[in-house]
Amino acid sequence: MPWLVKKEEAFFDMFERATKNLCASVDVFLEMIKDFSTLEKGVQKLDELEHEGDIITHEIMDRLNRTFITPIDRDDIHAIAAGIDDVLDLTEEVADRIFLYKLEKPTQYLVQMAQILHQSVMEVAKAITSLRDLKRPRRILDYAIEINRLENEADMLLKMAMVELFERAPSPLEIIKWKEVYESLEKAIDKCEDMAVVIESVVVKNA
Repeated sequence: MPWLVKKEEAFFDMFERATKNLCASVDVFLEMIKDFSTLEKGVQKLDELEHEGDIITHEIMDRLNRTFITPIDRDDIHAIAAGIDDVLDLTEEVADRIFLYKLEKPTQYLVQMAQILHQSVMEVAKAITSLRDLKRPRRILDYAIEINRLENEADMLLKMAMVELFERAPSPLEIIKWKEVYESLEKAIDKCEDMAVVIESVVVKNA
């Protein structure tokens, strides 16, 4: 049934477009975090990438509504597409807040958490790409395990960042600004872990 194969491949193709766009976004984000002089340019680029991500998400949802038989569960397709969109939205949100709050320079915790987000997204991309070949579940599960490890590392960094923030921040306003930035960034990393849980579920269902 050629039409069925075509529909299956279409979902995986769109997932790969979405993850490629997300990877490009976290590349831009990490560079702007390392060098605040690129903030304005980075925010503009992220806005463009977020718009592209919305288009891809809409395409996935539209095809899902029009497809009777899907390669993996419909709920899982929806969850993966929504998860990619959530991570991109939160990444853009963090960038916007840093720019609008006029934060002067990155902290070591901000840079480290941005690096973890970057690493997590790369693992998510590899895991999603590997869904094309569910006959090799061990590799996919290894990606999920690494995403979970990175999320735990981010949790620890968030706690350390908060301790330093409350001890050294010059004003309550600065505490509020940085607290929002840290928590939104950690939430983006959490969303990567949520996708890892969905991907693990897909592997188990198709074992």
